[in-house]
Amino acid sequence: MYAVILTGGHQYRVEQGAVLRVEKLDAEPDAAVTFDQVLLVGEGETVTVGTPNVAGASVTAKVRNHGRADKVRIVKFRRRKHHRKQMGHRQHYTEIEITGIAGGSK
Repeated sequence: MYAVILTGGHQYRVEQGAVLRVEKLDAEPDAAVTFDQVLLVGEGETVTVGTPNVAGASVTAKVRNHGRADKVRIVKFRRRKHHRKQMGHRQHYTEIEITGIAGGSK
């Protein structure tokens, strides 16, 4: 069984036992998190698509840890103008493990 969830402005295809990094969530490590914005639930040949969410469906996950991603370098350069600007960015993330998918009816 798999599902497509929406969190942090991104859509993720998840299965039970999957470990993924999502935008930072306000939860402590080892806490349970429930995602109610389930856009699609599929099992075998049966696929339930929500409009926009699947009614009664939810995905539960356990927070493993929080962290920061690798640094991304941003360089702005204008030739012949004696202009160069450098910046860096490290995005915060939360690593979660999917513990269950409860499918609902459309």
